Amino acid sequence: MEAITEFQSRPEKKGAGWRGMSRMARREALTGYLYISPWLIGFLIFTLIPVIASVVFTFTNIRLGSGEAVNFVGLENYRTLFRDTQVWESLLITIKFGLIALPVGMILPIILALLMNSAYLYGKYFMRVLFYFPYIIPFVAAIFIWGAIINPETGWLNMALEGLGVKNPPNWLNDPTWVYPALVILGLWGIGNAMLINMAALQGVPTELYDAAKVDGAGFWRTLFNVTLPLISPVIFYNLLLTVVGLFQYFLVPLVLNSGTGAPGGATMFYNLYLYKTFFTYQNMAYGATMGWLLFLVILVVTIFMFWSAKYWVYYAGDSS
Repeated sequence: MEAITEFQSRPEKKGAGWRGMSRMARREALTGYLYISPWLIGFLIFTLIPVIASVVFTFTNIRLGSGEAVNFVGLENYRTLFRDTQVWESLLITIKFGLIALPVGMILPIILALLMNSAYLYGKYFMRVLFYFPYIIPFVAAIFIWGAIINPETGWLNMALEGLGVKNPPNWLNDPTWVYPALVILGLWGIGNAMLINMAALQGVPTELYDAAKVDGAGFWRTLFNVTLPLISPVIFYNLLLTVVGLFQYFLVPLVLNSGTGAPGGATMFYNLYLYKTFFTYQNMAYGATMGWLLFLVILVVTIFMFWSAKYWVYYAGDSS
């Protein structure tokens, strides 16, 4: 009671800093800092210091195992970066794959969520578990399973296509024309999480709006485009951000399937795969850090553009502006 009286009688002075705080407020602040100190220490050790170190690396010649003395090389790594044709080819490969994978990765989970949320679907809970279940399987194990399924000689997919009368089914992972569709098909394994997020958004749409649309004579498509999609657009935007960032960092599947060789014909030498090889195969820490900062800048520019474009298509019900 005494503490409450003291706190109420000595209000905190705005902008006065630590000296302007009451004893009670200081004690609360110290307690708060004590609680979040493990996170602050972890952030410093595992995030902030490595980020600063990576910036410093870009101005040095650090290469593990080379035996060379560490020297300051100025902007030499950045000049090498702009002259390295593999960097720009890898970035182009990543963008080309993203243009195929992004629409599929965004639209299919929404369609599945609409189906799973339908009142006319029998066994919807069982179906939801079926679609989400693959997401909890370790991704590397799933890559090996799908690698066997789309194997051009013994895979089930080509066997099924031959059974349907396709005489020359695609040589999926060994043909530069078909390798991107094959990787997209493989990525469908994990769309259960995006489906679940979209489904949660669909269940948050007020039913009164559907009733009003029905009274106004709106059909399914008009209701979808004028009620459902605008109201779940913040969630679509969230999924879009995660998907785009994930596509720029895409490398695990080609690393596991082709041992990071870029086969066939360098078509799967994604930017992040080249970055990974620079770091851990060639052990060139300085140049790898420079490539990492280029990737960061590309993702930053794309993310800023998406946030800018959001004002034209993302609807926030609580936004009065």
